[in-house]
Amino acid sequence: MSNEEIVGGSGMPDGWQRLWAPHRLDYLRGENRPLDGNDVPCPFCHIPTLSDEDGLIVARGTHAYVVMNLYPYNPGHLLVCAYRHVADLTDLTLDERHEISDMSAHAMKTIRSVSKAEGFNLGMNQGAISGAGVAAHIHQHVVPRWSGDANFMPIIGKTKVLPQLLTQTRSELAAAW
Repeated sequence: MSNEEIVGGSGMPDGWQRLWAPHRLDYLRGENRPLDGNDVPCPFCHIPTLSDEDGLIVARGTHAYVVMNLYPYNPGHLLVCAYRHVADLTDLTLDERHEISDMSAHAMKTIRSVSKAEGFNLGMNQGAISGAGVAAHIHQHVVPRWSGDANFMPIIGKTKVLPQLLTQTRSELAAAW
């Protein structure tokens, strides 16, 4: 079926071009996600058992580690994860909170030195209702931003273009860490 044959809610062609990613629906329905009712282990508990390269780990600390986001909003999108399996910021020890904060700040400096990021979005989604994909294991997002990074592709094309493989980005960030 061509894009011209696809119709909007009115039954008329709507003019939108579509990039179909049907494999994403399996993930949204719970495949490879630790949700109630499935036997998927927590990825943030499993990742530290892997080598840095296999786990896409950029840096390891005493209480937390830094890993590439498999579903990045922008190149260099990192997650700062507690080693301990806790869901909420209030469940962290003072040392864990401090290390996550320190590693987030260091991640910003590292990303700036590697890719000249002009700004950052930092955040924790606390609970599934807030948008956390892995709500049971606390993690901080460090998302680099550049002027014009929200160009026509995501706005009009509903597509994000990432110019570098995660493994290459991880290698550059780990070397600069």
